Order: sequence, then C-alpha cells, then structure tokens
Amino acid sequence: MGRGYDEGNEVVINNMKVKLTNVTKILWSKKNIRKIDYLHYLIKVSYYILPFLQDRLLTTIRYPDGVHNEKFYQKNCPDYAPEYIKTKKEDGITYINCRDQETLLWLGNQSAIEFHVPFSTIDANMPTEIVLDLDPPSRQEFSLAVEASLIIKEVLDQLKLLSFIKTSGNKGLQIYIPLPDKTYSYKDTRLFTAFIANYLINKEPNWFTTERLKVKRGKKLYVDYVQHAEGKTIIAPYSLRGNEDALVATPLQWKEVNHDLRPEQFPFETIEQRLIRNGCPFNDKFFKVKSSQPFGTVLELLRKNEIR
Repeated sequence: MGRGYDEGNEVVINNMKVKLTNVTKILWSKKNIRKIDYLHYLIKVSYYILPFLQDRLLTTIRYPDGVHNEKFYQKNCPDYAPEYIKTKKEDGITYINCRDQETLLWLGNQSAIEFHVPFSTIDANMPTEIVLDLDPPSRQEFSLAVEASLIIKEVLDQLKLLSFIKTSGNKGLQIYIPLPDKTYSYKDTRLFTAFIANYLINKEPNWFTTERLKVKRGKKLYVDYVQHAEGKTIIAPYSLRGNEDALVATPLQWKEVNHDLRPEQFPFETIEQRLIRNGCPFNDKFFKVKSSQPFGTVLELLRKNEIR
C-alpha cells in the first residue's frame, strides 16, 4: 500500500477491494500524522491486534476530523458498509466483527481510532480473560500504576497465575489474566477482582482506592475492578488512543515495568520498530496458557475464605 494514495483509490487485501478516502487528512495535528500513516500502521500491526478483535462485539471511537475535533462512539455497523464486513446482532445492535485486515483497514478509513472490546467472545457470554484496570488520576501519578502492578504480579505469581501487562495508551496500566474458554462466569471473576482490589487497598490505603466518584479519590489510584463485567469493554492491545500524543495501548514485558516506565514512551511512531526489535509480549503465549491456568483452585480458596 503506497503512501501516495488519494481520494477514491482502492487497495486489494485478501481479494477484497477497500476504498480509501481523504488519505492526506491530518488525524493527529500535534504530530502531523495523516490518515494514510494511520492506515499503514493498522496493516503493520494487524497480525497482533486482530486476535483480540475477532469474534468480539466491537465498539469504536471515531474522529472524522482528527483527534483535535469531535468524536463519537459507534457500535452499530453503518448501512453503507461493504458486503465483506462481518456482523453480529446482539440486543438490537448490529456489531462489527473485525476478523480480517480488510475490515480493519476499512474501519481505519472511517477514522475509527480506538477499538474497544468486551471480555467475552460472540459465542459465549463468559469471560475469556480477566483484565485489571489500574487508573491513576493523571500521568503525573503514573508511578502508582507501576506500584500496583508490581504488587499484583507478586500475588499472581504466588497463585501460579500467568499474567500479561500493557499500557492503557493514556495514563494507566492494565493486567491480563487469560482464562480457559467457556469455563467461568462474571460472578466468578468478580470474586477474584474484588479480592485483588481489597488486597491493594489494605496493603497501601494511602495509594489506592475503589471509590468510583473522582472527586473523592484525591491523588489515589483507582482500582477499577467493577469494569470487568458483562457488557463492559477495554481498549484492545495495539489500539491507538484519541489523545494528542498518539499513544498506543502497548503490551509490555514484565521486566519493563519499573519506575523508569512512562506511557509517553509508546507513541504511534515507535511501535513498528518495537515489534521488529522485540516481538509482541502477548504473541502466541497469551492464548496457549489459557487452558493451564489454575483459576479454579484460586476460586476454591476465595470461596472458602468468603464463607468464613
């Protein structure tokens, strides 16, 4: 896909024609990032992002005139979508099922910048992973997300649960715990996420909180364990965010999680080289460990303590 494409040009991907429009439009004015640059990015990371989008009810945030202008959430597939766009109807909404490069590129051409997905796939209303969302009040308090992550990692290691971590692409960190498919309910996972949240608060009450009202949190990090629930969504790995710095929700190696870590280290323009140099920390292993996670044993322990 050449960088010289202009209004009305088409590219052929997997024998499907994707029409590109307004490719020179600036989507991130601070960095002069054009739509064509963004489309190139989506193709380059498609191998890594698509496993987290396929068979999920997709919600996108679109910025038709760039991230410096108005945005809107889109769940329903528009009537003008081409025939190759796969959909799934749920609760009266026709969601896009982004399974392939042509769909991803088409969405990018619609200036869909953020890709948000639920924790369940379209064939079962049961979580396929737990995600712990660690949300400091601003980037200035990002070190709190690092502290929380390292404490949680110690607990997960003791429980022999394999975990993965990524930046949120904004100001926080998100820890993933893959689960066996079609095995556990959201009631099960809520028991676990509440345990982790309470553990953090009991350990460092001056740093962490589960207070949902922002005005009452002060400078504490919000442990959003309620976010892991039916109908809720999380930003997909390698999705960009609609902030002026063009930051990416970036998978990390656990060894990168230290007090030198900053979300600003992972803007759009660095991700391709990062993948070439280091590969993806989530790649392959994330899905392979699902069946071997001893989550059932952990739940038994939590339920016994709950009864007491």
